[in-house]
Amino acid sequence: MEPTEAEIRDQFGRRLEDKGAWRQAITLAAAGELTARWLEGHSEYQAATFTVRYDAETEAIATELAALNRNGLFTKESQPGLRTEKSAQRQYVTGFCSAEAAVELLALSTRTELVTVAHAPGEASSAAIPVTLDGDEVVTVLGSSETPVQEEQILDWAEETNETLALLLADSWYVEILDPVWGRNDVLLPAVLAALTVVP
Repeated sequence: MEPTEAEIRDQFGRRLEDKGAWRQAITLAAAGELTARWLEGHSEYQAATFTVRYDAETEAIATELAALNRNGLFTKESQPGLRTEKSAQRQYVTGFCSAEAAVELLALSTRTELVTVAHAPGEASSAAIPVTLDGDEVVTVLGSSETPVQEEQILDWAEETNETLALLLADSWYVEILDPVWGRNDVLLPAVLAALTVVP
């Protein structure tokens, strides 16, 4: 008997067989590798991303994001820079990392014009740095920690991955790195990768 669609995919269309790999991912490196595979089109399940595939705008930066994931930054969100007559975006990337990686990524703000906001484990911070504009309206902001600090958040991550990884994320640094120049796409991701490659 052939499996039904409900046995193959969840309510978001994500492939359940690919979710199985997340059940075994218990390190940031393992989560990063699974994210890289998803960005490369080799998986149809990404934890805490309720769609089979990333947005079309991510296509141009997917390869660079995969490299970041394989070098110590388990990415959560990103966007390319964009500038049109009616809208603008600052390129940014966010993710979970070790304390050592957070130090290197924070140092980007001391030697470049890039801005890094680093959130310590357990820190529930909130700020609002605009990164997407639609006309004069601010659509997206950075500055808030995505580290699971509440029990409900940890349970949500455990459901999407596993309990060990959820607890590890709660004990990890969460970083947000952005390029302050609207529309620019050729500075941020190479600089982040360079910073990650010097982490011991």
